[in-house]
Amino acid sequence: MNRLIVIVLFEGVDLLDVTGPPEVFSLVPREATEQGGYEVVLAAETMEPVTTAAGVRILPDATFDEVGARAIDTLLVPGSVEVDSEQRIHPVAEPGTVARVKALAGRTRRVASVCVGAHILAAAGLLDGKRATTHWSTAQRLAADHPAVLVDPDPIFIRQQGEHGEVWTGAGISACLDLSLALVAEDFGESVALRVARRLVMYLKRPSGQSQFSVPLEQVSSTRRVEDLRHHILNNLDRRLTVPDLAAYMHVGERQLTRIFKTELGTTPHAYVESARVERAAGLLETTDDTLERVASRCGFGTVDTLIRAFRRRLATTPSEYRARFRVLRVDLK
Repeated sequence: MNRLIVIVLFEGVDLLDVTGPPEVFSLVPREATEQGGYEVVLAAETMEPVTTAAGVRILPDATFDEVGARAIDTLLVPGSVEVDSEQRIHPVAEPGTVARVKALAGRTRRVASVCVGAHILAAAGLLDGKRATTHWSTAQRLAADHPAVLVDPDPIFIRQQGEHGEVWTGAGISACLDLSLALVAEDFGESVALRVARRLVMYLKRPSGQSQFSVPLEQVSSTRRVEDLRHHILNNLDRRLTVPDLAAYMHVGERQLTRIFKTELGTTPHAYVESARVERAAGLLETTDDTLERVASRCGFGTVDTLIRAFRRRLATTPSEYRARFRVLRVDLK
């Protein structure tokens, strides 16, 4: 039997959130040795075309009332954002959509959100008391709007067991493919997911703990002094960047420096510096042939052991494993 996957449609939904997962699911029948696969149904309030954030119109396959009468295996909830005149991002969680998701979730084995779709799940009360992730740009908003949700902005997806079934949350838009592969692996096994990934020229799946954190892209501080400090760190990763060193650079006390990091950047000085060093190291592993000793030195880790421990903490992998997965091969054209 095919497992029924219902993807929720609403006006302004992100296009890739909707179209990415079906590309993964559609390949399962080709790669699975056993019969079966997925039936993907796009559901909306009415059968009228839905206009996505990209301006592309999508035709629903069924209404919410129609799919509500069926046994749903997986309810997939995409997301959407609005940007105001000051370029501030606001995740969309329209009450009508939230109510429909809450009702459908009650008859679903598994619920999953893509990107900022987590805000819809949270508004429906489906994430209360659970760890959840979302796109890094709206993670603070998710935590502020829904204190009962344990927001972790770092992983690319998180799987939790809910009261009535599994609840999955995914991070950035492209992470919907990683999440979809993980769903395939759970349903049909790792070998099938691997073959699907190869068809799509993807890695089997990045570990769920793979970080979506990007130091240069994180939320900008509200003060010029802290922005200057951030740039100082990024430009001097191969040097000593202890709390006393950074406090001296800022001309403040060590306790005050720690408070500044907590207030402005939402983390500790040590965690911020380590994240920046891991990101720099990841870039070197992807694009250079530097030895691990050289990478550790260039990024301020000092020793390979320190580099390895930091990678395990931040990315749930080792530098060697990371390079094997994400190495960028260069071809000389003559």
